[in-house]
Amino acid sequence: MKKTILYLFGFLLIQFALSWIVYAAWLLATGSSQEYVMSVFGGAHPEAITAPMMILASALSGAATIAVFVWRKWAVMSPAYLRQRHWDVFFWCAVASLGTIIPSIWLQEQMPAMKDYMADSFTAIMTNDYGYFVLCLLTPFVEEMVFRGAILRTLLCSVSNHWVAILISAALFAVVHPNPAQMPHALLMGLLLGWMYYRTGSILPGVVLHWVNNTVAYAVTILLPASNDMTLSQLFGGNQTSVILSIVFSLFIFLPAIYQLNMRMKR
Repeated sequence: MKKTILYLFGFLLIQFALSWIVYAAWLLATGSSQEYVMSVFGGAHPEAITAPMMILASALSGAATIAVFVWRKWAVMSPAYLRQRHWDVFFWCAVASLGTIIPSIWLQEQMPAMKDYMADSFTAIMTNDYGYFVLCLLTPFVEEMVFRGAILRTLLCSVSNHWVAILISAALFAVVHPNPAQMPHALLMGLLLGWMYYRTGSILPGVVLHWVNNTVAYAVTILLPASNDMTLSQLFGGNQTSVILSIVFSLFIFLPAIYQLNMRMKR
């Protein structure tokens, strides 16, 4: 458990430290005073942190996380699973990811309303030319390496029940998301991603599922920007039958994909 805390603390430290360094350097380089920079850090001027600043901070902190975790051997990086050419597993991971989207949104809407602190920031990043690289390519790899490749791998060695280890890692994965509105989705996805890592011993299936999930969110934001502020019912014009059918259709995608993964993923 000590190693789990170390990995989590190291990840958070890298993320926050590099982010604030980038923000401070950017603001000072553009002519802002030290007093103004300190006021931004105090939350007085959140609008000063722009999408390019967040993208640069995410890119640098992601690269630093990979470097530190590989250097310290906190996460084991190996091409062995890729060399085994489990293309069928990768395919069904992508299918399963598509099947989780609408049910996850519906479940989230059934829960008490949670403040969405990061909605505007995520929209700004996604509409930036470099947003896809950070949110859809770099972030899935970094998060899978940390929460499955390091934290869950350690928990599986120290906790007798693998489902307890998966639940702990999923809970940590949800908690580190600073946006309360994302936490239920992150918890459910963490359980699924943890199960996939337990069955394969590789982060690659999780990276594929994570990438597809983030890519769909990116595509929806670009193609249907107004949908970010809409519920499923509003998206289907208030037709509850369409909402139910969309959930059922998604389950007809998700459940067969899970069945296929259960058959094809070997420990």
